Amino acid sequence: MAGAYDDRDGWIWMDGKLVPWREANVHILTHALHYASSVFEGERCYNGKIFKGRDHSERLLKSGELLDMTIPYTVDQIEEAKYAMLKANGWTDAYVRAVAWRASGEDMGVSAKRNPVKMAIAGWEWGNYYGDAKMKGAKLDIAKWKRPSPETIPVAAKAAGLYMICTMSKHAAEAKGCSDALFMDYRGYVAEATGANIFFVKNGEVHTPLADCFLNGITRRTVIGMLKDKGLTVHERHIMPEELEGFEQCWLTGTAAEVTPVGEIGPYRFEVGAITRDISESYERLVRA
Repeated sequence: MAGAYDDRDGWIWMDGKLVPWREANVHILTHALHYASSVFEGERCYNGKIFKGRDHSERLLKSGELLDMTIPYTVDQIEEAKYAMLKANGWTDAYVRAVAWRASGEDMGVSAKRNPVKMAIAGWEWGNYYGDAKMKGAKLDIAKWKRPSPETIPVAAKAAGLYMICTMSKHAAEAKGCSDALFMDYRGYVAEATGANIFFVKNGEVHTPLADCFLNGITRRTVIGMLKDKGLTVHERHIMPEELEGFEQCWLTGTAAEVTPVGEIGPYRFEVGAITRDISESYERLVRA
């Protein structure tokens, strides 16, 4: 499948029914378009099975709650809808995007209590998010924006509005020939990339930023568990930017990123070492098991 995302063949699930791709539309006065009242999930289906699908559906509902937006579907209904969409499109390996939003209704201001919450599930066939970086190591810029304080926004929600600085930072990174950008948080600690969590290796031990002001990714949690099962020490802690110079290996985790090695962050260089290769290969086996 190729071409613009609004002009493709296929089916999208919208509020209980499958809709032809080009007809899956919303009104221009949809509240989410004006006020970012939208939450979403990104998932991958491997060999006909969505990895951690129920975890994603549960998080979608929780994200809605955090935005004071009750999504009118259960986890079971969301799971059924995902597989209905995949079956309609004939996919066994695909990226799955579930999204819920405040739709158009009687309110068109900041308050939108009288507007219904709608939901859709789409998908597409997608390869490596970072292209050949999975073999060579991604190159990251350092973003000028910072991850905000939990006192400013519900950072545990996978909410559309939280990605505004991600888009700007990724554009800036790509203009410099980089694949992505690394954020610091509001305190100056290392945080995450624009759509992925980050890990480092030093002296055979793994270090990853404490997820206290950004999304604690499902892939992040999965990889931490895998590392511990392998007997590796994992430190979830605050990491200062100057520590980057002392780390030997680095990788990103996320549904789209899967496990992607990092070769450069700004002036810092990392090897695609044994621990990085092993966890990447182990994750690949796990999701396809």
